[in-house]
Amino acid sequence: MALGKAGKGEGRIVRRIFPAFLLSLFLSIPPCSAWRLALPGWSYEFPRDHGNHPDFKTEWWYFTGNLRAADGREFGYQLTFFRQGVIPPDERKPGRSRFVTTDLKFVHFAISDLVRKKFFFGQRLSRGAFGEAGFGDGDRLAWIEECLLELRDDGAFHLVGRDGEKALDLTLRGAKPPAIHGENGVSQKADGEGRASHYYSLTRLESRGSLTLDGRTFAVEGLSWFDHEWASNQLAADQVGWDWFSLQFDDGTELMLFQLRTKDGGRDRWSGGSWIAADGAVTRLAKDDFTLAPATSWKSQATGAAYSTRWRVRVPKLGLDVAVAARMDDQELRLKPLAYWEGAVAAGGTRAGKSVNARGYLEMTGYAGAVVGLQSAE
Repeated sequence: MALGKAGKGEGRIVRRIFPAFLLSLFLSIPPCSAWRLALPGWSYEFPRDHGNHPDFKTEWWYFTGNLRAADGREFGYQLTFFRQGVIPPDERKPGRSRFVTTDLKFVHFAISDLVRKKFFFGQRLSRGAFGEAGFGDGDRLAWIEECLLELRDDGAFHLVGRDGEKALDLTLRGAKPPAIHGENGVSQKADGEGRASHYYSLTRLESRGSLTLDGRTFAVEGLSWFDHEWASNQLAADQVGWDWFSLQFDDGTELMLFQLRTKDGGRDRWSGGSWIAADGAVTRLAKDDFTLAPATSWKSQATGAAYSTRWRVRVPKLGLDVAVAARMDDQELRLKPLAYWEGAVAAGGTRAGKSVNARGYLEMTGYAGAVVGLQSAE
């Protein structure tokens, strides 16, 4: 897993993943018209939709979480499996060589040591020519060498991230049903047919297992969040990136918000989100239902990107007003061909006049360069 460490004067990645090759694959992927589009009317079915959707160009299984050890030491983590299609379904020929890549398989793995303020990150790319990586094989939803996502018979997920020295091994059990985002089966991301994704989340996963770091193995528990999206769209030409929030409140509710930033400094009208009540009921939030005001900025010495690591989040229709702050500023994944900020956050404020607190995750893309593979030139 060739992890890098973001600490004092560090942050290097051992380049075992051939980033130039990765970039060339991204840039040579056929246009979206050769792939199935995310269109209204999708009927979600579980556990089927936890699995692979190979007719769509892009798909990810995205896990983030906040964990605590018995001695009080706290950690954040991210483990994400990506599938990026290279050969559309109608162009795949039977009997092809195992070395012909139909989709690119890669994983991002990050650990935030929130007490020692150290951040570890990395990625691995694989063709999967000999079965060492793939999607959809019985209980295995996704795997890339030592990193694994399984769905067990009892409905629990088994999640493993490992690089030989740093490791995560968790059992995740859903406390709520899947939260479906958007309307009529799609989460629209830009104007135009098919510029959307099929998108759901498991917003409160009770998590237990172990985390190994710096030669020590900790028994940990906490809460995780699972996002699953599949699509064949790209960002519109005037969209440069997004800011995404997931917050798990101490009253049993959750909030997901994203804003799609445009080149003129505004945000696209398809920015939105969801409020998930304690009983699992989902309320859709449109662009005008919320505001995201950046406060404090942190600049990466490695990429030169400036990220807002403090935000004020307001959702007037919910009576929600909270301040969101990064648990540590440097949680930037300096990867190739895409660098972005993804890290653990804490939030505090009020909802309907009552005090609330939350833990969660924040993702910020497009600040350190183009969102390669999703940016449209049209």
